[in-house]
Amino acid sequence: MKMSKTRIFVEKKISLNLLLYIKGKQLHFLKNVIRVKINDQIDVFDGITGEWTTKVLSINRDSIVLKIINLNKKITENYDVWLLFAPIKSHRMGIAVQKATELGVTRIIPCITEFTNSKKINLKNLNDNAIEASEQSKRMDVPQIDKGINLKEILQNWPKDRKLIFCDEKFNDKTIFDTLFELKVSVKKIALLIGPEGGFSDIERDIIKKNENVLSVSLGNKVLRSDTAITVALFSIQQILS
Repeated sequence: MKMSKTRIFVEKKISLNLLLYIKGKQLHFLKNVIRVKINDQIDVFDGITGEWTTKVLSINRDSIVLKIINLNKKITENYDVWLLFAPIKSHRMGIAVQKATELGVTRIIPCITEFTNSKKINLKNLNDNAIEASEQSKRMDVPQIDKGINLKEILQNWPKDRKLIFCDEKFNDKTIFDTLFELKVSVKKIALLIGPEGGFSDIERDIIKKNENVLSVSLGNKVLRSDTAITVALFSIQQILS
């Protein structure tokens, strides 16, 4: 019998003894890539209850049937982190979503700004990237990914109980580390705002700064690409707040 190493995500609440019928891309992955056999064990997670071990009951032409046999880990609450960033080129955006997923982001909000380079957002591809990253990183849920929303609209409806960390390339007074250490005890809901590679317009900067929940931080004196800035900032959040 194979070790229980392979993990897949299912969009269904799991319970003991439940039968899962795996189809589509996941069927191809298990049947033709992993080449599972009857009685092999596969780990599954649902983003609701946690991670479970299953046993392969049957392998058919159009489905693989898994039976839930054991709960491995219950899902636990941690810091609730949102990521807001301006869309970038398709390949790099996929990488950004993968890294955000691996680093624990719960919601990803592509925000349209005046200087956004690419306004095309392929939600299906981004969701596939997030699911794959969750499976590989042992995460027990998958982040919500929104369609593109105008930055001004997002800020107008910003929740009062969530701090927004604004990674400001023109701000040098306080680093992200200083701010996170101050927030560590008092805040469980935060968000991270990364701008487009052309920066924010003066009007956008003014709107951001006027929001009472915004905390401006510096990522250092280097000019970082958006996907690099996302990884650096989220790694800082994970290390300090987790």
